[in-house]
Amino acid sequence: MKYYNIPIFVPHEGCPFDCAFCNQRRITGADTSMTARETKETIKEYLDTIPKSERTVEAAFFGGSFTGISEEKQIDLLEAAYEFVKSGEIDGIRLSTRPDYISEEILKRLKKYGVTTIEIGVQSMDDGVLTAAGRGHTRDTVISAVSLIRKYPFKLGLQMMTGLPCDSREKSIATAQQIIALKPDFVRIYPTLVLKDTYLEKMYQRGEYTPWSVDETVSVLKTIIPMFAENNIEVIRVALSVTEEISPNGALVAGPFHPAIRELAEGEIYFDKMCEVLDKDKTKHIFYVNPAEISKAVGNGKRNIKRIYEKYGIRIKIKPSDALKKGGITAWKE
Repeated sequence: MKYYNIPIFVPHEGCPFDCAFCNQRRITGADTSMTARETKETIKEYLDTIPKSERTVEAAFFGGSFTGISEEKQIDLLEAAYEFVKSGEIDGIRLSTRPDYISEEILKRLKKYGVTTIEIGVQSMDDGVLTAAGRGHTRDTVISAVSLIRKYPFKLGLQMMTGLPCDSREKSIATAQQIIALKPDFVRIYPTLVLKDTYLEKMYQRGEYTPWSVDETVSVLKTIIPMFAENNIEVIRVALSVTEEISPNGALVAGPFHPAIRELAEGEIYFDKMCEVLDKDKTKHIFYVNPAEISKAVGNGKRNIKRIYEKYGIRIKIKPSDALKKGGITAWKE
């Protein structure tokens, strides 16, 4: 069963805050208000490209704080998408919003119109970081929102960011721990990038904000990604999608941009595991991993194989094993 979402962008609608890092029109590539008619057209266009069987499909309202827009427009957009749920053409609706725009009334409305998944932009569980980023809510707001959502049969996703103003390695790891305690069904992790036309850009230009480097970011990611995995919480995305806007030639000003930053982090996880084995027994030169994880174990540009040789003088081999779960690794002698 393959999953598909049909992205419907509502850039910055429903949000009165200008978070320091945010420029939704740059991030989404959308610059106009979404209508019910356009929602239906978007869903129809995507359905024409999606297999008719063996799939799960959700219409996904991204880009703004959906539950912060007017009730009238929420219903207008939801009704447009719900028609396809009722006809069986799609399986549900997902949306992203802020924790301070969650209430019993809102959740009842979302349930009525076929919403199946809610994503909450948490960003940090440190009040000092939230204040510095201009979020307009606190850690307790997140906890209250999650508590309310859990009264309903929604699937819950939480989004966090690393490297925000006033953030640190320790604070990001603490945020991951606290998100784990909230038991979401999945998470997204977004390293902070400095984009054009944001307050963060002004802070950066004034010397008030120093973005994390790729290495600093990867070091934190390789720590928190396994934390989520160990608690059976899927990390469905790391970093913004690379687009013409989210690139050095687009709206990107500074920050830990790398087109494969997740691959770098997961490669580091495997590198550390292999080093742990070799530190104990340098005769084990063959490493087995899940077939889907071969590229991660090898590392971006085969960097793990090269670094193992540089560190230990050993030419290792990495082979697939269906017996191993993702993240698992075993080592054998030649």
